[in-house]
Amino acid sequence: MSVIAAGAVVLEGRVARPGWLSVEDGRIADCGSGPVRADDDFADCVVVPGFVDMHCHGGGGVSYPEDAGRAAGLHTFHGTTGGLASLVTAPPEVLLAQVRSLAEATRHGVVDGIHLEGPWLSGRHCGAHDPSWLRAPDRAELDALLAAGDGVIRMVTLAPELPGATAAIRCLVDAGVVVALGHTDASYEQTQDAIAAGATVGTHLFNAMRSLHHREPGPVPALLADPRVTVEVIADGVHVHPGVIRHVVASAGPDRVALVTDAMAAAGAGDGAFTLGGLGVDVAGGVARLRGTATIAGSTATMDRLFATAVGLLGGDDAALAAAVHMTATTPARALGLASAGVLAAGSAANLVVMTADLQVHRVMRRGSWLIQPK
Repeated sequence: MSVIAAGAVVLEGRVARPGWLSVEDGRIADCGSGPVRADDDFADCVVVPGFVDMHCHGGGGVSYPEDAGRAAGLHTFHGTTGGLASLVTAPPEVLLAQVRSLAEATRHGVVDGIHLEGPWLSGRHCGAHDPSWLRAPDRAELDALLAAGDGVIRMVTLAPELPGATAAIRCLVDAGVVVALGHTDASYEQTQDAIAAGATVGTHLFNAMRSLHHREPGPVPALLADPRVTVEVIADGVHVHPGVIRHVVASAGPDRVALVTDAMAAAGAGDGAFTLGGLGVDVAGGVARLRGTATIAGSTATMDRLFATAVGLLGGDDAALAAAVHMTATTPARALGLASAGVLAAGSAANLVVMTADLQVHRVMRRGSWLIQPK
């Protein structure tokens, strides 16, 4: 057993100053507040749960499923100890092959599962998805993908207004898959109906969905209002205005907001030319756009950056720190059903991030092992 102490530790939603936790066999054996004799003492740091990114397409120069270890490793360096590998719209046979590849990566512990973002999306709000391969949900294709995933498809994003979407939602929920609503032109009422059918997540709220209008409200207020729904927000400074992020947090609360990177291959790889789902993407100034257009194509963000942004946006105090932990770890882990992740508590997985006073990653522990050594 080893004991870790720090100037601050966020334990089950409260900030202990100072705090400590003990680790044994890859899990947290105990934790608490106050000074202790420790094997690792980070007096000037804050310890938070490892981040959980429920929407990430790649990083380190590669997209999932290509070199999943490299993509996931880049994000682990930035504090992400759990989450999903997201796939974009593709032809049926390509998508099947990608699912099989990522199923193997999941079984090896590289990621916690697969997120299918498409191909069942709206052509009006396809974003960085190849519109030629968008299609309505089909039961035969759903069954084939679920069989190929063999239990590791954890989340599917679809547009609920498409023909067959309601039946697809029910099929996926019955299979234990989290259903997210996104890339959609759905009305307020169609969104409510999809939630009633079992959808529980709003994919990157505001982005790639019908805009809010006072007479035709669309999906945004329906997703924000329902306590059963977790809403994703890409807090990278590009996708959503800081004032809107504050409004979302105030409206839904940190226990219903999941900050996501929506990162593509360029995360951690700098500016240049990349691809996403076979489409050309140019990254300039850290902003990814479909080649020759103004359409944003995912992000280049990492979860540590989103965490620091959230703390600053919410005031920089202990309440902001606890809220940021909820939105980057606790809430996404709960939304995905990752029971032992997203919180520092006795019995949970020993996944944690040691951050400096200015909220830079110092060390990362995953399943009880230090993955990043001090610089």
